[in-house]
Amino acid sequence: MATYSTNEFKSGLKIILDGDPYTIVENEFVKPGKGQAFSRVRVRNLKTGRTIEKTFKSGDTVEAADVFEKEIQYLYSDGEFWHFMDPESFEQLAADESAIGDGAQWMKEEDMCQVTLWNGQPLIVLPPNFVELQIVETDPGLKGDTSGSGGKPARLETGATVRVPLFVQEGEVIRVDTRKGEYVSRVKE
Repeated sequence: MATYSTNEFKSGLKIILDGDPYTIVENEFVKPGKGQAFSRVRVRNLKTGRTIEKTFKSGDTVEAADVFEKEIQYLYSDGEFWHFMDPESFEQLAADESAIGDGAQWMKEEDMCQVTLWNGQPLIVLPPNFVELQIVETDPGLKGDTSGSGGKPARLETGATVRVPLFVQEGEVIRVDTRKGEYVSRVKE
């Protein structure tokens, strides 16, 4: 199995600690005046999302995590699992609530999503950064109100709710930034 030495640590590196996959969030090399140098590392568990701090002596090695990311297509949800397909091999994967998280509210059938796989199991599924969704319910806007000062809630076809400008109407398709959950623009048809 591949290993990494502490001098190879950098943000984003995927490692195995106590049998679970982790990603390095922050790495600090410390060389005290007396004693051996060490690395103070903040790591995030890819299964649970918890962040912890670990200390490694200079020269220690850790096992590399066999974690990789790939783009997959969202097919459907059966209530308990979200089903995806690899567009190259046509292999299907099922991800549960812990892998999907808040991303479920932005996913529409046939969207391409980014998945992090470990031992063939999806750990994290991220929706596209921007999605185009139709508004199914919102209050009617006032004619001539094009000032960007106010906003109103709008429910989208996936069930998510975002704040939109007053001039946006029910039935229109809008572009949403999934990272922030914010309205970006109307989509021209």
